[in-house]
Amino acid sequence: MRSSDDRIDKSITFKPVNIAVMTVSDSRTMENDRSGDLLKSRIIEDGHILMARVIISDDQPKIIARLQEWIDDPAIDVVVATGGTGLTGRDVTPEAFRAVFDKEIEGFGELFRHLSFLKIGTSTVQSRALAGVAGGTYLFALPGSPSGCRDGWDDILRYQLDIRHKPCNFVEIMPRLAESVTQRRRG
Repeated sequence: MRSSDDRIDKSITFKPVNIAVMTVSDSRTMENDRSGDLLKSRIIEDGHILMARVIISDDQPKIIARLQEWIDDPAIDVVVATGGTGLTGRDVTPEAFRAVFDKEIEGFGELFRHLSFLKIGTSTVQSRALAGVAGGTYLFALPGSPSGCRDGWDDILRYQLDIRHKPCNFVEIMPRLAESVTQRRRG
């Protein structure tokens, strides 16, 4: 099996993606948000543009409101969230994300948990990492741990957000993401 690095077609010009980062937490601040810091550095190091970064409490209506703002902003292509994907009563990120999805990308959560299983074993069943599309914007929800963010970015998003990744990637279909939404609004 080829590695993902071997699937980068260097004859294609890299296209940066505009990304917003959301940390969902009742206790983190910009000074101690290691997961948000990790995502910020990975996004910039990989040549993408960090458009916004916020910390939001574990409050479903607040998460939904911020997601909707970013979905409605044509300058933001992707939202990556960290935190709130566990099983406790305060973990509401998946519910908030599903409330705005036009389509869920089931394979993202499945792949994340497979890759996580290889590293942490059955503890991965406690993660509800997920992804979807809303209004032409990709939405990804990763666990709140730096290692979970590292796995999600380094093993999945780095490649799927690179237009040079073959045989396919999320970037090349971005112009077509909102087709059904546009058709529904016209109808």
